[in-house]
Amino acid sequence: MTVDVDQPADRSVLTGKRILFGVTGSIAAFKAAGWVRELTAESVGVTVVMTGAAERFVSSLTFGALSGNPVYRDMFDEAPDRLMAHINLSREADCILIAPATAQTIARLAHGMADDLLATVVLAARIPVVLCPAMNSNMLSHPATRKNLRQLQDMGYHVIPADRGILACGEEGAGRLPQWESVRETLLRLFSPQDLAGKKIVVTAGPTREPLDPARFLSNRSSGKMGYALARTAARRGAEVVLVSGPVALPEPVGIRTIQVNTADEMRAQVVSLARNADIVIKAAAVADFKPEKYRRQKIKKSSAGTVIELEQNTDILAELGKTRQPGTLLVGFAAESRNHEQEGFRKLRQKNVDLVVVNDILGAATGFDVDTNQVLLVDGNGSRRLPLLSKVETANRIWDHVLTLNDSGALSGGV
Repeated sequence: MTVDVDQPADRSVLTGKRILFGVTGSIAAFKAAGWVRELTAESVGVTVVMTGAAERFVSSLTFGALSGNPVYRDMFDEAPDRLMAHINLSREADCILIAPATAQTIARLAHGMADDLLATVVLAARIPVVLCPAMNSNMLSHPATRKNLRQLQDMGYHVIPADRGILACGEEGAGRLPQWESVRETLLRLFSPQDLAGKKIVVTAGPTREPLDPARFLSNRSSGKMGYALARTAARRGAEVVLVSGPVALPEPVGIRTIQVNTADEMRAQVVSLARNADIVIKAAAVADFKPEKYRRQKIKKSSAGTVIELEQNTDILAELGKTRQPGTLLVGFAAESRNHEQEGFRKLRQKNVDLVVVNDILGAATGFDVDTNQVLLVDGNGSRRLPLLSKVETANRIWDHVLTLNDSGALSGGV
């Protein structure tokens, strides 16, 4: 019997969090204003602390307008509600984000100085601190700065490496403020439950392409969005993730080892090798069932009317893993179906010797190809349950929640 899971709509681990945002004196401070806007758009409460030098680049009025909160600047502000700001601000926040973090601020923090409001707030804090360095390349590579950054990391600070590119001074090299996507992923990992910590996970995503001639190939409509969402959410929850991806129009996930492949044979070679040391394998890729029996080295001309293309089956990677996986490895397969969803899910569960089959309806307008939402049916040895319509990111989180229940109960088809 299928159980419909009636749960709240999408959740974000950032929603409702409170971030103390430190802005220091760098030309990159203008980018921080955009970050404040991004955070408030996700219902994050943002309070900004600016150094005196930061105000030379961006007005405190800008940050006040974007955050909707007063901006703190002066350690000796005599306003009654600000007399203990250096102590109270960190008590009221879940995380401190300093961006841009200049060489001066990094040195202050590394040596435990308390000579301005921001440094004093950090010194008094007992919450995570995220630093986003931004400065001239020579300043960043100076032994003193490198030593200070190592020291801060040893002290538990989260340092996001600076990007490379053309700097405000006209030079090219490392020192640019990190991209917001990298910073956001760090915040998501900080606030996500680390219930997958220590797990080695392999995720496959996207389609495969089976070449027919130099100009054409056989493929399918998979966008890879579901597999990429699974990889990102697993990494946020502490797992060591390897993503094996077919050709997609998606950026590689930040901080995740990604292996790009094209054909089913290439994907099989990677996955079979990686699965030997994996705790969990999730086959979300839409691997082509067939490939041309013969590759044409010259482009097939339109004039070749009546051309017959002979096909042969690709190896069923999921079925192979079901036969060869190591004891204790949890195996999850995906099934893109247009009808008989539950029946097909149970058939694949048995025939391919997997622990969980995730079935989605490819004909649904909100669950088919190349959309950002999904509604899946989870099929395992205990029955089936249908999740509500959710974003693919939230669907991924619900799948991981279910995988953890299987792992904890020991309900693995492969045995332990």
